[in-house]
Amino acid sequence: MVDLSNQAGGLGITMANMINSGGNGPLKPAVGVSWNEAARFVNWLNRSKGYHAAYNFTSNGYNDNIGLWGSGEYSGNNQFRHKDAYYFLPNVDEWYKAAYYDANKNGANNGGYWNWPTQSDQEPVHISEGYVGAVTGGQAGPADINLAGSLSAYGTMGQGGNAWEWNETSLDLTNDDPNENRLRRGGVYYGAGYGLESSNGSWSRSPSDETDVSGFRVASVPEPSALSLLAVGLGGLAIMRRRRS
Repeated sequence: MVDLSNQAGGLGITMANMINSGGNGPLKPAVGVSWNEAARFVNWLNRSKGYHAAYNFTSNGYNDNIGLWGSGEYSGNNQFRHKDAYYFLPNVDEWYKAAYYDANKNGANNGGYWNWPTQSDQEPVHISEGYVGAVTGGQAGPADINLAGSLSAYGTMGQGGNAWEWNETSLDLTNDDPNENRLRRGGVYYGAGYGLESSNGSWSRSPSDETDVSGFRVASVPEPSALSLLAVGLGGLAIMRRRRS
């Protein structure tokens, strides 16, 4: 494996110019980032802290697709993610549980899923920024990642609205074809509120697509019993709790 995620020329990550939508501040979500760029950032996080790269980039092009890991290098059926990676993009199940699951819903220790990623079965109030509601419903631009609405039960903010978020998972859920479209979830600042609901389906894009409303989160495994999410605004990282595996 040749890890080229942090070689000369930097990561090669470019972001959308959001000057007409609230700007590109240090705490704004990193929109205009492709899946491949997000994965290279994840690899840089791993390498910078002495961990194994999550994704198998084998070429110099910053927006080239990954290769698959070989036998013994990945867990289960997920050939995208190396088994020894510490940081990675959350797959669709990990992302979903971080947004909607609550271990104390339906009574202590019973557990259940909320309809919305705000610990509620009611659609959240549309807001431009703040700690209650969700940044959606025709807002002028995304809010700072620490002012992006109500928290999920796992303490994540902005999984509903603000910016679409790349999932690690491919369109057919198999993660065995690096050229296949990747899923996105969560809705966007100018979109309708129903895009945030748990029953709403995922949308997909090519892994090289740089649409100006797609951002990403980074998941990590700090200890065997817990996972955490990082809301990334390239220039500012907000560490947040996340689902158990």
